[in-house]
Amino acid sequence: MVFRKTALLVLVLLFTAPVAFCQSEMLKSVVNNLAYYKQKKDLKYLTSAKKSVDSLLVTHADSIDLEKNVYRALVYSSILYIDSLNKLKQPAKLFDQTVELVDKLSGNRKIYKFQTELDFSKRCLANVYIRRAFKYLYRADFLNSEQEFLKAKKYDPSFNQLNAYLAYTNSKLGNFQNAAKYYHNLINTDSTKTEYIEVAANAYQMVGDTAKALEILKKARRLSPTDKFLLFDEANIYNNQKDYRSLASLVKPLLDIDANNYDIAFIAANCYDHLSQYDKAESLYLQAIEINSTAYDPIFNLGLLYLKQSAKKNEAGKKDITYAAKWLEKANEISPNDIKCLKLLQIVYAQAGNENQLNRINNKLRDLIN
Repeated sequence: MVFRKTALLVLVLLFTAPVAFCQSEMLKSVVNNLAYYKQKKDLKYLTSAKKSVDSLLVTHADSIDLEKNVYRALVYSSILYIDSLNKLKQPAKLFDQTVELVDKLSGNRKIYKFQTELDFSKRCLANVYIRRAFKYLYRADFLNSEQEFLKAKKYDPSFNQLNAYLAYTNSKLGNFQNAAKYYHNLINTDSTKTEYIEVAANAYQMVGDTAKALEILKKARRLSPTDKFLLFDEANIYNNQKDYRSLASLVKPLLDIDANNYDIAFIAANCYDHLSQYDKAESLYLQAIEINSTAYDPIFNLGLLYLKQSAKKNEAGKKDITYAAKWLEKANEISPNDIKCLKLLQIVYAQAGNENQLNRINNKLRDLIN
């Protein structure tokens, strides 16, 4: 029993993974060499461990012995994991041999006796596959990279970060449905990472599943209710859907977080505009214009807002038509050939009775349309 505890401690310290050895004295040399590697960090001890375990496999009976093969797999996979540069000059076939051995052991009905050792070997193989996947990734070979990550997931399905790697490669391959699935798996176990939540929501939006994107963002906001990026992503979905009632509930929190952000100011103004809360919309359009004086949309929208308010048959209505002309002309300066803006100016000058300006706009429209 003392030997078993010693072996366990060696592997915990060596690989930070809980591996428990059996009590057989024949494996003592293997364990000792692993312990020496831990102490000295000299790869020659891994070679000695391999020689020790190989020396146990002589007869046919040895070759089918479960315990000996478990430790053979453990030593081989450890070498593959640790000696990434192959300084020990192991043959290229070692990797395939180890994979074949681990797969064979996995199907043995008595492997439960050595499940911890087998799981350790699988984690080593998973790390090797991840290393290989990143080599493909650096060469922008996303297809082969994905295949290697999938193999890694086979051997270590509990390693959550693999979902991020697979989501990334699938998004690069244009497989957005798969990317969304892997990101979803990721945030189900690590929902505090905002960047994962954002890309998961974006992936679902790219495949047209805005309901799932909203579900993810709402779940995340319950954990981080004041996160600006989560709020903004959810607000963008409502804005794109023209769901201004839902958007309105997010406007104040967004403005409280970053009132000097152009995008936030504009979305908020547009929201209030569509809800006919024109005073708030006017103030926020002006704020957006102050932040970015060359942006077309808030200037155009503000001109349209004044035009809508000019329907009032009073002095305020007359002022509004003047303001509408002012801002729509500014919009026209930014985008001179925008037909929609010119047609609104046509309405403005017809309503104001300004024949000269109306003729100018009519002529410009005629030239553009013809």
